[in-house]
Amino acid sequence: MPEKRFKIENLKQLPGQNCPCGVAKRAFTAEPEKTATIHLVEISQETRVHYHKRTTEIYYILEGRGQIELDAELFNVEPGMTVMIKPECRHRAVGKMKILNIPVPAFDPNDEFFDTETNLAAISKYRSD
Repeated sequence: MPEKRFKIENLKQLPGQNCPCGVAKRAFTAEPEKTATIHLVEISQETRVHYHKRTTEIYYILEGRGQIELDAELFNVEPGMTVMIKPECRHRAVGKMKILNIPVPAFDPNDEFFDTETNLAAISKYRSD
């Protein structure tokens, strides 16, 4: 019998996992093609600045209001807004929100990196020159 060309998962039924932004429920993580995943993320008040070397992330804000920090710039976000975060962009969410996050290709925990505060200051200075 041929393999099915679709998959259905219920984000409400998936276990939550700690992540730099809060708690994420991740669907389609076991797909061998690693095309994409989708995460339902509960953003906590203060999140950690991080970046990815290969992954583009698309955030869709479902609930709450706050800000997103992108390469040391803050932008206000609210429900209905989307943000595309390309590889190497240092980012974090600030505030209490619920978002859908679509990583492309699929989320890879080995593609999540953190800078030291000293490095972030240097990056901010470099980008403002």
